[in-house]
Amino acid sequence: MAGVLRAACVQVSAGTEIGPNLEAAGDLIRRARDGGATFIATPENVSMIVQGRAAVLERVRPEADHPGIPFFADLARETGAWLLAGSLGILLDDGERVANRSYLFDDAGAVVATYDKIHMFDVDLESGESYRESSTFRPGDRAVVAPSPWGGIGLSICYDVRFPHLYRALAKAGASILTVPAAFTVPTGRAHWHVLLRARAIETGCFVIAPAQVGAHDQGRRTFGHSLIISPWGEVLADAGEAVGVVTADLDLDRVAEARRMVPSLTHDRPFTLDGVA
Repeated sequence: MAGVLRAACVQVSAGTEIGPNLEAAGDLIRRARDGGATFIATPENVSMIVQGRAAVLERVRPEADHPGIPFFADLARETGAWLLAGSLGILLDDGERVANRSYLFDDAGAVVATYDKIHMFDVDLESGESYRESSTFRPGDRAVVAPSPWGGIGLSICYDVRFPHLYRALAKAGASILTVPAAFTVPTGRAHWHVLLRARAIETGCFVIAPAQVGAHDQGRRTFGHSLIISPWGEVLADAGEAVGVVTADLDLDRVAEARRMVPSLTHDRPFTLDGVA
């Protein structure tokens, strides 16, 4: 890893049509680059948020035909920044399932890494909201640490944040930065978003970059916003609040090693047995 990185989270409020969503994200990415950011991250479902299996399958595209991939590749070349397309809905070969896939582009527009969301958001909230992500999306089965000029970047998406063993594995595999693009619901966001992300940073000694969706979407769905950039010591360096926009922070990568020296918990694993309760 090397030096200081100016990172940015782009906070958007995606609608149902891919084209306008990409253009809106592109404008904010250019704003972030004008502010000096060289790593710019966008939220989960950056190109589209629609509710219901039929509506999703109607609008998603196969990887070879998805307009978001060349769009972000061209934008990376234009800006000279590394870009994280938080996730795009990619129609799989069977035509019946979708991958929720994150794309990391380098400053020349090449795809450095992709990651398919592993953990599916299948929940019933007290507010009455119900989600069955697994009815439409195929879970991934591969954790990814991507190389970058600033060290390893561990990729994840939204609901993954509730599974700390994933992030421990990413850190042990060389990640110094963790990305958590999200479309967090408002009830769970208010209760858990900041706490979970700060915990993942503290547990791993990594910077966490978590760009999020915000506002009202298709069929009344609402997302929490509060895109965050967090230090390896768990400090919130930037919080986008509840409006569309951009936040940036300067990441001193030496703080990763410093945090891990102070609390070297990544080196303290011990085997154990588990006694069941009758």
